Amino acid sequence: MRKPIAIFSVLLLTACGFEPVYGTLGQDESAAQETVESTLAQISIGTIPDREGQYLRNALIDRFYRHGRPAETIYALALAPIEERLTDLDITKSSDATRGQLRLETEIKLIDKKTGVTVMERELRSITSYNILGSEFTNRVSEDNARLNALDDLARQIELQVSLYFKR
Repeated sequence: MRKPIAIFSVLLLTACGFEPVYGTLGQDESAAQETVESTLAQISIGTIPDREGQYLRNALIDRFYRHGRPAETIYALALAPIEERLTDLDITKSSDATRGQLRLETEIKLIDKKTGVTVMERELRSITSYNILGSEFTNRVSEDNARLNALDDLARQIELQVSLYFKR
């Protein structure tokens, strides 16, 4: 019973128009050279203020420049300063919070350097939460870890949005 269902679902998946973002899917060699990954390497990443911005920029550099930094780029990626909001959740009867929520928001713009036109603009956000415990040191470590996880998520979202833009 499981084998026919598995075969049917594979056939159904192939008929849905699914295409890999980073692959070439039977294209000739010249088209394979112009993949999304090579296009990502042609984007210069602007500076982002504050420590969180530096971390996010480094994460984007790791994701975009897999084979080294290019000498010249075609596009520029501009990011707005990261806005951060901390919210206390799960308030006890004694008015103590046991859970915290961290929300990071930014806006990205992909600019064609030749024409100066903004070709893509997106608002992105990442929300994460962490435990608030009795120790101030533990709270600080948990909050910092949640912040790094949210920044990594923003980097993943930015890579995905730019990749999907170039794939279309």
